[in-house]
Amino acid sequence: MTAAMRKLAPKLDPRVSIARPRLPSREALAPYLDRIDDARWYSNFGPLLHELEQRVAARLDTPAGVVTAASGTTALTLALRAAGARPGTLCAMPAWTFVATAHAALEAGLTPYFLDVDPKSWMLDPERTLQAIARAPGVVGAIMPVAAFGRMPDLEAWREVAHAARLPVIVDAAAAFDALTRAPVPVVVSLHATKTVATGEGGFVASEDADFLRKVRQLSSFGFDGRRVAERPALNGKLSEYAAAVGLASLDAWPADRARFSFAAQFLKAALALTPQIEFQPGWGTSWISSVCVVGAPDGSATGLGKALGDRGVETRDWWGSGCHRHPAFAECPHEPLPVTERLAVSTLGLPYYLDLDETACRRVVAALSEGLGAIHG
Repeated sequence: MTAAMRKLAPKLDPRVSIARPRLPSREALAPYLDRIDDARWYSNFGPLLHELEQRVAARLDTPAGVVTAASGTTALTLALRAAGARPGTLCAMPAWTFVATAHAALEAGLTPYFLDVDPKSWMLDPERTLQAIARAPGVVGAIMPVAAFGRMPDLEAWREVAHAARLPVIVDAAAAFDALTRAPVPVVVSLHATKTVATGEGGFVASEDADFLRKVRQLSSFGFDGRRVAERPALNGKLSEYAAAVGLASLDAWPADRARFSFAAQFLKAALALTPQIEFQPGWGTSWISSVCVVGAPDGSATGLGKALGDRGVETRDWWGSGCHRHPAFAECPHEPLPVTERLAVSTLGLPYYLDLDETACRRVVAALSEGLGAIHG
């Protein structure tokens, strides 16, 4: 190949990235930015924010409301406080989660109490959670189940737990925008730039309890409730009109983006159909969509596979590391025995996945996985 031909040849990306987030374009944002300019309303619950909340709430199958916040973590903290979770108590949560879950509990004045997860769902089991609360090393003041990588837990079962335990249950469903169809218990979703629908940074609380949502709103705005009087200790956790503009444009694009995420998921699934050692979460890419792909791998193989793929130009990610309980920030927090969490930490792997993941990239992922599995078990 001559030098001229090499210049004209398409360049192969030397690496397949783990993620390629995409927020709405300047053109898609323009109509919403024009509305901000015309209204000269930039924050403090403006018209775009209310429209965003109404449009998100309208997606739910049962009557429910939505209140936004400056981040998903902030929304979790606000929800715990609005639900009456008593400071100084324990917050039961899975150890198999992102650190935001534990940080939110600490910010609300509670101490994380880490429990193990079910080996099939990768989430807390409601009945086992009740048993763990009964033998907890202190008073439990709240329960925070987590939707594992966007897969929604059984919310009706968690409503029953809330009634049986007489405790607030707040579901951390950070990546589960698509799977959220109802909110019999409060559900918190992230709108971070890495999520399927995003505001750049942000989150929301969904609930069927209007009074609870009013408290969340009040706690997000200095304790104000229609008057400039701080009626209770609170935060400044509001979402701006500019963030709402991004969210509205992202919602506009969601039907098409969902189809593209689904197509990318089917590419990966089809390419890995002859690799039974790799298991996808049930329903991933079809009945529910997330912005990440986390697969089950042979026991203990995740670190070796990650290195093998990295050596072959394919990025991977251990999204939840060794478990939340392993972070120094939470080293003093109590926990139950965590054998399933410890196994998942070394037997799950985040693969490249994004809405414009193409067939060529999928083939590279599969080839690297096959070679990596062969090297590990060869």
